[in-house]
Amino acid sequence: MERIIVTGGSGFIGSHLVDKLLELNYEVISIDNLITGSKQNLTQHKDNPNFKNIIHDVQDPLELEDIDYIFHLASPASPIDYQNIPIETLLTGSIGTKNILEIAKNNNARFLLASTSETYGDPLEHPQKETYFGNVNPIGPRSCYDEAKRFAEAITMAYHREYNLNVVLARIFNTYGPRMRANDGRVMPNFINQALENEDLTVYGSGSQTRSFCYVDDLVDGLMKLMFSDVSAEVVNLGNPDEYTILETAEKIKEIIGSKSNIIFKEIPEDDPTRRKPDITKAKALLGWEPKIELNIGLKKTIEYFENLK
Repeated sequence: MERIIVTGGSGFIGSHLVDKLLELNYEVISIDNLITGSKQNLTQHKDNPNFKNIIHDVQDPLELEDIDYIFHLASPASPIDYQNIPIETLLTGSIGTKNILEIAKNNNARFLLASTSETYGDPLEHPQKETYFGNVNPIGPRSCYDEAKRFAEAITMAYHREYNLNVVLARIFNTYGPRMRANDGRVMPNFINQALENEDLTVYGSGSQTRSFCYVDDLVDGLMKLMFSDVSAEVVNLGNPDEYTILETAEKIKEIIGSKSNIIFKEIPEDDPTRRKPDITKAKALLGWEPKIELNIGLKKTIEYFENLK
């Protein structure tokens, strides 16, 4: 039986990935320090003999043997988190990534880095292709995350060139779905929780900035297709190319919930990207992957999850 590590396995995306891998009868080891992840996301697997849950910070070295694949997802991923713990975020992306790459090297395991569309910064190219180098402020309030991921990409490719390590890099665009933390500060949980409580929906700036929202099941499918493909040493965008303004998103959530909330506008945060949309031509060509779940369907599932938390 093939053994797979998922770092950040107790997190939002990581836990859904663990679910799917166990469903397909892989042996799965989750590594997470729970700084933003939750034990609750994996309790359904506590009696599964194919699952091991290691509470560990990837900044500290770890030795594991007989590993075939590594999905490296460990990192704070929402602005409210990484701006509260910027040094932790930078060290997770740098030292943490090096430590997990060492496990990959010692086991000759295939390594997938979960990178981010934030490597493109506030893009001057639209939609964003993998060939775009980005427009990133290296000293701004978001730089701890952006630069951590850019470094993680660089060291991953350095390990490939130096040690012939089998690697792939996924640049993940905005993803949403069940198990997002209610207070994680991102658009979807913010709007959904405000609408459920009939509170004002807070839109930053004019609301004309755009995002492209990918439902978590589609994203996990993309990660797995990339990992279990013949693709090597490539960067691949994974996200939904359907583009919505933040204001449209607020109105759609309000309508689905039937909320009496008003929409209010506040000052836009520094370095907040004005447009975000993946070019997924490469994912379609190399992996035969594209998202299938429409926003309305994904939103209803996500809203149901948050309703059950109340």
